[in-house]
Amino acid sequence: MVTSQRVGILVTVCLSMALAACTTTGVGGGQLAANGGEAQPVAFSWRSTDGGITGSMTAVTPGKTFEGRFFQITQQTRSEVLDPLWRHWGHGWHDWPYWGYPGRGPYPTTQFITHYSGKVVATLEAPEQQRMRCRFHLVEPARGMSGGGEGQCQLSDGRTLRASFAGK
Repeated sequence: MVTSQRVGILVTVCLSMALAACTTTGVGGGQLAANGGEAQPVAFSWRSTDGGITGSMTAVTPGKTFEGRFFQITQQTRSEVLDPLWRHWGHGWHDWPYWGYPGRGPYPTTQFITHYSGKVVATLEAPEQQRMRCRFHLVEPARGMSGGGEGQCQLSDGRTLRASFAGK
């Protein structure tokens, strides 16, 4: 006999599995400029549940671990905003294959179009209020962090580092 409690447990397990399947992760590395000394290695890792557009990031320097959030700057446009463009033309300019969809419009009217800037920002913190700010440029912005990229970070003490993430 199936009880509502068993159904609830089954639904929770299925949802947990689905969310875990949507999680993406990645790693990167960098070199922290030393004040008058040898550069030190920095290991980065990130985790995201939305394809690498936003998520958590960790940077491990010798002796310190910085943690925080990262965000790719995007602009989401509802397709209704584009409706005035179609006036006096076929909806979606279906007769002019700019969109790569000859013979039909590009998107249903309720779909969102996301414009990816390829720019990612992050603020990470370590114990004792030490901070690291980062800015990255993605190689394949629509793939988020999974597409790889490079950039630089600055610690609250002024030291800087170059970082890169390999695409998957």
